[in-house]
Amino acid sequence: MKTIGLIGGTGWESTVEYYKIINKKISESSGYKHSAKIVMFSVDFFEISSRIEMQDFDGMEKFLTEIAKKIEADGADCLLICANTLHMFAEQISKKISIPLIHIVDATASRIKEKNIQKIGLLGTKPTMEMPFYKNRLKEKHGIDVIVPSETEREYIQTTFLGEFFQGKFTTEAKKQFLGIMDKLAIQGVEGIILGCTEIPLLINQKDTAIPLFDTLEIHATEAVAFALSTEKSK
Repeated sequence: MKTIGLIGGTGWESTVEYYKIINKKISESSGYKHSAKIVMFSVDFFEISSRIEMQDFDGMEKFLTEIAKKIEADGADCLLICANTLHMFAEQISKKISIPLIHIVDATASRIKEKNIQKIGLLGTKPTMEMPFYKNRLKEKHGIDVIVPSETEREYIQTTFLGEFFQGKFTTEAKKQFLGIMDKLAIQGVEGIILGCTEIPLLINQKDTAIPLFDTLEIHATEAVAFALSTEKSK
């Protein structure tokens, strides 16, 4: 079994889910004889949020790259960044390490294409919904069209992330609002919705809606397990 590297702590609640899912799937696949081999660096979220607030993207990239190098040096055979938004730096980080970076967008796109879906809704932080790194990768690399909520709804989602989710608060009111936003996306013709922040699955799951949901946290963690149990080695 290969060792999985995780950059976690963004936020820590979703990182817990990564750890649980990976270990559960490894255990199940081995007849409950094994658990996962993991190297994890859990960041202080303030070191992330403060850089975002100052728009210090160069500093953020350097910060995350140094962590990635430490994880590789500690014996990881692959790397996962346990947050959708931080994948804005994924390509740059990948070039600075010799182990594969398992990209959350590519893993999610594979699952979407299995369902023959070509028009998808995207919920996430404002950078995930508004910046090109996520939408363009889905469109240009995978041929999937992306629709995002209105500007007002994007502001609400961002405020909820920072004011509630990252404090571990997942309320009934937030669930109601998110489901309403998802219904509006369905009216615009989306065939499914990406839960493009690893905290959203802690609020909403497939039982809450008839719209097909793509839980990026579960998908990403499952892809890591597949790698860990495979014979793949190179980037």
